[in-house]
Amino acid sequence: MTSAIKAWIARYWPVLRLRTILLGTLLFVAALPGFGAIFLRVYENALVRRTEAELVAQGAALAASAAVVASDPVAPEPGPSEAVRYHDRMTEVDLRASPVLPARPPASQTRDRPDGLAVGIARRMMPAFQETKLTTLSSILILDRQGLVLNGREGGRSLADLPEIKAALAGKAVTVLRRNEGYIAPYPLTWLSRAGNIRLHHARPIRVDGKVVAALLLSRSPRALFLGLYEDRGKIMLGVVSIFLLLLVLSAILSRAIVRPIEGLSRATRSLASGRRIAPRHPSLQVVEIRTLFEDFEQMADSIEKRSRYLRDFASSVSHEFKTPLAAISGAIELLQDHGMDMTSADRTRFLANMAADAERLSRLVRRLMELARADVLMGEQDASVEAGPLLAAVADALGGREFTIALALPEQAPILAIDPDALEAVLMTLADNARQAGATRMRIGLTIQDGFACLDLVDDGPGIPEGDRGKIFDPFFTSKREQGGTGLGLAIARSLLEAYRADLSLLLSSQGAHFRLLCPLASK
Repeated sequence: MTSAIKAWIARYWPVLRLRTILLGTLLFVAALPGFGAIFLRVYENALVRRTEAELVAQGAALAASAAVVASDPVAPEPGPSEAVRYHDRMTEVDLRASPVLPARPPASQTRDRPDGLAVGIARRMMPAFQETKLTTLSSILILDRQGLVLNGREGGRSLADLPEIKAALAGKAVTVLRRNEGYIAPYPLTWLSRAGNIRLHHARPIRVDGKVVAALLLSRSPRALFLGLYEDRGKIMLGVVSIFLLLLVLSAILSRAIVRPIEGLSRATRSLASGRRIAPRHPSLQVVEIRTLFEDFEQMADSIEKRSRYLRDFASSVSHEFKTPLAAISGAIELLQDHGMDMTSADRTRFLANMAADAERLSRLVRRLMELARADVLMGEQDASVEAGPLLAAVADALGGREFTIALALPEQAPILAIDPDALEAVLMTLADNARQAGATRMRIGLTIQDGFACLDLVDDGPGIPEGDRGKIFDPFFTSKREQGGTGLGLAIARSLLEAYRADLSLLLSSQGAHFRLLCPLASK
């Protein structure tokens, strides 16, 4: 089941860049505190506005009831109904913008006498006030049109100087925020709440026959932030759990897409350094940079293995090539040391000639090895170029003669090749000299253009290369003419020189003679 899910994810997983994943993760993590703060601020502001809406609704209901109580008990005749447009009332308070006024001052002493109509309304509405207060926990005061308080502990005193009372007596319902001087923090973390020590005051006029005869002042503390959080604990816990689950998912993605592949690549690198090669497992969730890193590692491992194998074979071949002439020279020296005085002049001359030939062979091996080393590390010049026609003509003139001729088959306008002229001349000289030493009397060099490359075909009329040797002719030290002084390094040097300029040398099947093909890139115009 798990393997099937991984395979499905790997099939549809988009290959993203590492910087994209990291940027998205960091932005998300950085935004979490902001989201939390915004959520709390918005939620607390919503609680305050909900409290205001409740006070407005209570005030509207009580003011309408008071108006009914104060009006004529005989109901008027029903007239034609008028269309009424209903609309939501926008809240007035905002914790971010609304000013917070000082705590409501106590009512002041006054000698004014309360209005009779307002006193009658207060007496008849008192049961409704008590019931509403018990249910909503709001403070409800009724004032006459002079601003005198008609109920409660401050009855008979005046609040006419309050701005909200002035507005209500002028016929406008208002809501203000004031400090709550009696507030005591019940929890240690209540300092996080901005609305904990404030109280909403809503003043609303009571109209009878279109005239303001009294006013209501309702006040209440907004719902506590932590109480609101507790009431919505299910939704909040769901959001918290969702965030943590999302973080776990992001962590798992980062682990599978970045951390685990890098760890696997690190283990593979340590194994490669100790001489053992293990193939690192490709991640199921791929990232562009990680995938490229795996490809580069595999290419590096192939190159190291190829180079190691090359060095092992090279050391073995060099030791073998040097062992034979050195053994012959050592044996000749021992014979000369032991029996030199008893040898004839002809024997000594023969032994010395053999030693000289072996020394020359060693010297030739050393020179060819140095040429091979230079060819292996050669970095081709980017702006190297040579005209193919004059160079091929020069090689044909230099190597052609009575016993060996070179025929050229060139287009009317020979191209310019992107290769160093000395390197190309050395390769052509090696191929032509090998053909002549193999017994060929004629070589044909043809030049064509194929897919942006110059194709040089070198075909001779010699005995050809045996089928069993065709796969080894480019290996260092492989030669079928060792007795004639061959080192087996010529073709290896030629191929290394061409690879430095992104060219290639290959052997093609031929029914007669040897057929070599040289592909060389064209120089940009």
